[in-house]
Amino acid sequence: MSKTIIAKAHTNIALVKYWGKKDAQLMLPQNGSISLTLDHFYTKTSVTFDASLNEDQVDFNGQHLTPKQATRISHFLDLVRTKSGETARASVKTSNHVPTSAGLASSASGFAALAAAGSRAAGLDLSLTDLSRLARRGSGSATRSIFGGFVEWHAGHDDISSYAEPIQDPVDWDIQMIAVVLQASKKPISSTAGMQRVVDTSPYYPAWVKTANADLVAMRTAIANHDLTSVGQIAETNAMRMHALNLSAQPAFNYFTADTLTAINAVQDLRAHGINCYYTLDAGPNVKIICASADTAAITGALSQHFAADQLIVAQPGPGISISEA
Repeated sequence: MSKTIIAKAHTNIALVKYWGKKDAQLMLPQNGSISLTLDHFYTKTSVTFDASLNEDQVDFNGQHLTPKQATRISHFLDLVRTKSGETARASVKTSNHVPTSAGLASSASGFAALAAAGSRAAGLDLSLTDLSRLARRGSGSATRSIFGGFVEWHAGHDDISSYAEPIQDPVDWDIQMIAVVLQASKKPISSTAGMQRVVDTSPYYPAWVKTANADLVAMRTAIANHDLTSVGQIAETNAMRMHALNLSAQPAFNYFTADTLTAINAVQDLRAHGINCYYTLDAGPNVKIICASADTAAITGALSQHFAADQLIVAQPGPGISISEA
C-alpha cells in the first residue's frame, strides 16, 4: 500500500462567472472568471492507492458510494493514473463542509482537494499551476480553489493555456461574504447541464461572452483599488446577467426560490438605507452578500427578520490548497 495523502481545499465564489464550455472534455470555458476563495466552506480528502483493491473505494461524508455513484471521481482518478503511471485503484475518503449541489461550489473544493491528494499520492509533485490545470478537468471552478484570496481563471484555448492564478492573496483589505443558505438540497438542473443548454439555445449567449470579458477588466481594477463598491456592483450585475441567460434558454430554467428573492430584496433595501452591500448567486438558490465586516451586524440583523441564524454564515477570504501526509 502506498502512502496516504490528505488535502484540504476551500470553496470559491465567482465574482465574474464562467457559464458555458467551449470544450467539454478539457473543461475549457467560453470566458474567463474571477473569484474569491472563502475560509468557512471546504473539502478535506484523503487518497491512498492500494494494489489490493479491485475498484476505487470512495467514502463521501461517511457514506460508501457505489461504483456508479463514484463514476465521476473514478474518471478523474484515471487522469491521475495516466499522468503518473500508477496502476492501482484508490481508497478515497472525503468530507464536504459545504452543502452539496446547492450553488455553494462544493464541486470546486471537492475536485481541487481530490486533484491535490490524488496526484501527490500517485507520486506526482505538481506545481500549483499544474494542479490548477488538473483540477479543472474534474470541475471547471475547481481550477480556482487551488489558490486563496482573489483568483482569476484564464479561459485559454487548450489544456496548457487554461489555468487559474492568484490576483491578490492574502487579501489585505476589508471585504467578506455572508452566505444565506436557503436550500441545502440538490438543484433542479446541474451546472453542467444548465450551462450547456444556455450555450446551445440562448440567443443572447454571444452578448454574455462579450460583457463577461469586459467585466474581467473592470473587476481586476476594482480589486487592485480595494474598491468594494465597484467589486459589488460588477459582481451583482454579472450574476444577474448569468441568471437572465437561464431564463432565455429553451426550455427556460432558473435556480431561484421565493426565499432567494426575499434575500435579494433585503439586500436592495439595506443598500437603499445606506449599507454598502451587494449580492451574487451561482447555480443554486443561495445568495452571497458582498460587504465589509463593519456592516456585518446591520446586515445579519436585517436578514434575521426572514431567516434563521444558522442560515447566515459569515465568511472571510480563505487560503489556498494545503497538502499533508497521513
